[in-house]
Order: sequence, then C-alpha cells, then structure tokens
Amino acid sequence: MNIDFNKNNDGLVPAIIQDATTKNVLMLGYMNEEAFNKTKETKLVTFFSRTKNRLWTKGEESGNVLNLVDIKLDCDNDTLLIQVNPKGPTCHKGTDTCWNDENTENFGFISKLENTIESRVKAGDAEKSYVASLFASGINKVAQKVGEEAVEVVIEAMDNNDDLFLSESADLLFHYLMLLQAKGFKLNDVVSVLKSREKQKSIKLKI
Repeated sequence: MNIDFNKNNDGLVPAIIQDATTKNVLMLGYMNEEAFNKTKETKLVTFFSRTKNRLWTKGEESGNVLNLVDIKLDCDNDTLLIQVNPKGPTCHKGTDTCWNDENTENFGFISKLENTIESRVKAGDAEKSYVASLFASGINKVAQKVGEEAVEVVIEAMDNNDDLFLSESADLLFHYLMLLQAKGFKLNDVVSVLKSREKQKSIKLKI
C-alpha cells in the first residue's frame, strides 16, 4: 500500500472510520506513517493526535477501541478508509458516531419503508391509510394477507410475465414487513438470525 504521507506538510493523511458491518461512518481521524504501522501491528486503530501531538490509540482510556478489519486506500493515495468492529460508542461524547447518529444497520429504501409503515400504524388513521386499516383488522388478517401474496408470487413465477412477477413480489415484501412489525420485529431481526447461522456454518442456511 503506497500511501503518500508527504502530500501534506504535516505528514498526515485523513482516516475515515467505517463500521465493517453497518457500513456507517463513525468518525474521522488522522494518521502519520507511525500511526498506520501501529494500527496494522496491533489491530487497534491508532491515530496521530494533533492536540496531544502524539500517537493515540482510540479507546486507550475509555476502552472503546476500534478493532481493525480492513484498510483501503483511495485513488489519490492520500486518504484511508478503515473498516472496523467498534467496541462501545465511538465518539468521546458517548454517541455511536461523531455525527450523533445511531450505528444501526440500514437497508436503504427498505428501512425507509419500514419507518413509513411504523408511522402509519402510530397515526392510526384507518380511513386514509391502508396500512393502518390492515393493522386495525388484527394480526391474523395481516398474516392472511402475506399468505395470499405469497401464493400470487408462486403463480406468477410459473408464468412468463416478469412485470407481474415483480409486482406481486413487491406486494409480498411490503406485507411481510407489515407482519414483522405486527409481531414486534423488523427486517434487521431476520438478518441477525441469518448472520448467526452463517457464523455457525449451519446447514439450515443454504445459499
């Protein structure tokens, strides 16, 4: 890895810290060559502190260390992307990230859809909201709807109309997200089960 530590007069390069699992950015620090080498050697992320004017291993006082997973160098050879498994909150103020965000796994539009479903349920306007009206009918009705949509997906899978297959698949996923919330869960809970099976190399997980 040919890092250009001489590009800046202070011999430092930015180090973007990213959670290896959630992909959230946790913080930004700076490394000189010595800090980089120590990080690789100890597998604990170490910076050069500009305020303390010395090497500083994250968590050396709090215990909230950043366990090294991977290091990537950008196209200009002067910025590092460091993937970590954090132990505890990353920010010195006690938050998960230095931007005061929760370090939770995010599934993009799916997570946004889950939040929309949750807001519709909380609003409880069954007259204007399909989600609220279905939830008001009870969990049995939600579960029944998932079953119906699953059958539709199977039927369309055996046909040659890709548009209908994708449309029914979207309906199934939408209603399954509703059923998860009706049971008090979210997609992340299902993903956690899959991950645990992968770690255990369980025969239940067939990919």
